[in-house]
Amino acid sequence: MLDAVQQHIYDQFSREGTGHDYFHIERVVRNARRITAAEAGADVFLVELAAWLHDVGDHKLNDGVDRSEEQITALLQQLNATPELIARVIAIVSQVSFSKGKKAESLEAKIVQDADRLDALGAIGLARVFAYGGSRNREIWNPGDPEHTSIQHFYDKLLLLKDMMHTPSAKTIAAGRHQYLEDFLKRFYDEWDGQDA
Repeated sequence: MLDAVQQHIYDQFSREGTGHDYFHIERVVRNARRITAAEAGADVFLVELAAWLHDVGDHKLNDGVDRSEEQITALLQQLNATPELIARVIAIVSQVSFSKGKKAESLEAKIVQDADRLDALGAIGLARVFAYGGSRNREIWNPGDPEHTSIQHFYDKLLLLKDMMHTPSAKTIAAGRHQYLEDFLKRFYDEWDGQDA
C-alpha cells in the first residue's frame, strides 16, 4: 500500500511549483520516520501513510477548497484499505495543516504535524517561502506594505513553529533550523538597508 501511495504522490505532485511538490512530501515522510524512531509508541505504518497523504486535496492546491477527505478516501478505497484505517488517516491529515489551526491529538498526528512543520524551517523552508510567494505573485518585501510579502510570512508562521513542536526530537531539530531563519532575516535587513559589511 505504501508503495502504491508513494507512486500516486509522485504522479500527482511532481513539478508542482509552490513548494508543496513531491520532494517536500518525501522529506516530510523522512522527517516522520526520524521522529518515530526517536519517540516510542507510535504506529509506524500509520505515521508513514499519513505523511505521504498529508497534502492530498489541500486547499492551497485546489483553488481554496479542501478536498482532502474526498481524495484520500477515494485513493485508499482503491487500495482496499479498511474504513477504520481511512478514518484514522483522515483524522491525522485534518490536524496537520498550520492554516487550519487544529490541535494534533494522537501521537501519530503530532509526529506528522512536527514532520511537516520541520520542512518549513531552515534552508529548505526558506527556499519554499519564496517559491510559494512567487507562485502567488507576492513581493519579496515591501516596507511600506509588508502584509502580503514573502518576508511577512516568516512572522506570520515560520518563526512561530519552533515553539509549536510536540516531540522532543522535533524540538531539537527545529531549534537549529529556527536559528538559520533568524540569521537570514538579520542578513536580509542588513543588505536591504545597505548595512552589510
